[in-house]
Amino acid sequence: MRLRHTAAAAVGALVLIVTQAASASAATGDFSYQYAGPDGRPQSVTLHDPASPGCIVLPEVADPGASEPAFAPHNDTDTWVMVFTEPDCTGDSWTLRPHGRPATDRLKLRSVFLTDRH
Repeated sequence: MRLRHTAAAAVGALVLIVTQAASASAATGDFSYQYAGPDGRPQSVTLHDPASPGCIVLPEVADPGASEPAFAPHNDTDTWVMVFTEPDCTGDSWTLRPHGRPATDRLKLRSVFLTDRH
């Protein structure tokens, strides 16, 4: 009896994992931002068709002790995006609409959460 319950739970977990993996998709379009390079000059990064939904930690500015945050995000994807002041989608946040205008240099970010809302 116990073996049957264990097997049923394992199969249920496998179905859940496969369903979640199959439901992963990508936002269509580009999400871009700028950050200060090693020489202090602005560098630009563009994420083409980023995975969504999910949190993306911006690698160039992931360590608050070693870098200034990124700035001037531009959401030109087809989904709503939340930008966060800290890594791992924590800290203060702002929401950017799909295909919106570039945000000002004053908007700082270290991570981004792409929603599944279009």
